[in-house]
Amino acid sequence: MGRIKVNLTLEAELAETARALGLNMSRLAEAAIAEAAKAERNRRWREENRAALAAYTEEVAREGLPLASYRSF
Repeated sequence: MGRIKVNLTLEAELAETARALGLNMSRLAEAAIAEAAKAERNRRWREENRAALAAYTEEVAREGLPLASYRSF
C-alpha cells in the first residue's frame, strides 16, 4: 500500500522545535500512530478473549500445565 497525505494539527512550538532539530515529523507521527494502533488492537483482543483466557488460567491452576511431565526445566 502506498502513502497518503493527511493533515495534522500540532502545537506551533513543538513543530518549530522538530524542524530546528531536523526531525522528520511525518515519520515520527507514522511510528507513533502505528504503535498506538498496535496497543489498541492488543487491548481489544484481550477484551474480546477475556473469558477464554480466564477459563484457561483456571484450568491450569486446577490441573497444571499440559504436558508438564515432559518438561526438562
